[in-house]
Amino acid sequence: MKKNDQKQPHTPLDLGHKKCVPCEGGVEPFDRKKAENYLRAVPGWELAPDGLSIGKRYTFPNFRTALGFVDAIGALAENEGHHPDLTLGWGRVGIELSTHAVKGLSENDFILAYKIDALPQRS
Repeated sequence: MKKNDQKQPHTPLDLGHKKCVPCEGGVEPFDRKKAENYLRAVPGWELAPDGLSIGKRYTFPNFRTALGFVDAIGALAENEGHHPDLTLGWGRVGIELSTHAVKGLSENDFILAYKIDALPQRS
């Protein structure tokens, strides 16, 4: 097999062009190494100490703006069919992503994280 014929390893850099796919379980969650590789595509997101979720905190100038961001995340999550755990407070939004069906992380979590980062953050 020629070098160019070999299958290239997956890179998470194209997450913005992907869509979350339904997950019914039966697959293994990402191991720490794979999750850390995907984290490179979503700056600012952090891997939980147990390696089973990723999270990020956003800050805003007021409650109204934070709430608007949560609304935008909700619409995105519904469109993707993958739903984060959210916390909302005055001027802040916390997001935690994991794939409950696999009891850990899947590509869906990183796709949604990437798309959340692309949402406009209105002031």
